[in-house]
Amino acid sequence: MAEGARPPRIVAELGRPETPDETAARKAESSRRHRTNQTLRNLVLALVASLAIVLFIVLVIVRPDQPTRAAVDYKVTAEQYQPGVSEKLIAPDLPKGWTANDAGLDTGSDDIRTWSIGFLTPSGQYIGFTQGIGANATWLSNQVEQARSTGEVTVADADWKVYDRRDTKDAGNFAYSMTHEAADTGLALHGTATQKEFHTLAAAVTAELEAGTQ
Repeated sequence: MAEGARPPRIVAELGRPETPDETAARKAESSRRHRTNQTLRNLVLALVASLAIVLFIVLVIVRPDQPTRAAVDYKVTAEQYQPGVSEKLIAPDLPKGWTANDAGLDTGSDDIRTWSIGFLTPSGQYIGFTQGIGANATWLSNQVEQARSTGEVTVADADWKVYDRRDTKDAGNFAYSMTHEAADTGLALHGTATQKEFHTLAAAVTAELEAGTQ
C-alpha cells in the first residue's frame, strides 16, 4: 500500500476490504439515494406552494368582497321617482316568495330614462326588469345584448319576443330574455329563472302597464 493512501474499507458483512467495483457501486447507490431524496423534497415543497396559492385564491379572491344586498321595497322607490316621470313606473304585484334587491331610475347616453328592478324569484334565481320611457327598437335590442329573437309568446294578452340562450356558453344573466314594446314604453326581462317565473313576472308587468293606461 502506498504511503499516505487510505486503507481499503472493511465491509462488515463480507469480513474483508471492498473491491474497487464494490466501492464504485456503493458510491453510485449513495448518489442515487441523495438524488431521490432531493427530488422528493422538491416535490413536497412544490405541493406546499401550490396549496398555499389555492388557499389564497379561496380566501381572498373567490370570497365575495361585499355581502348580499338586502331586500328593497321597489314599490316605495317607484313612488319616490314617479313625480319626475311622465309615464307610470311599473311596480308589479307579485306572489309570495318574490323579492327585489335593487331598484332605481337612470338616464342613459341615448337620453332614455330607464326604470329597473332586480328580482329574486321563489326558486332563488334572478330576473332583471327594465322599463324604457319613450324607448325605441334600438333600446330594446340593447337590453338583450343585441341578441336575435328565438320566438314569441303571448302572456296575459300581450305579445312578448323571446330570446332563449340557455344553450349558449357564458350567457350569464341573459340566458333567457323577453321584450315587449308598448305605445310609449319598452319593457325587457332577462335572467336565469324558469320560463314559468318569467311568465309570472311578464303577466304582472302587463297588468300593471294596462292599469296605468286606463
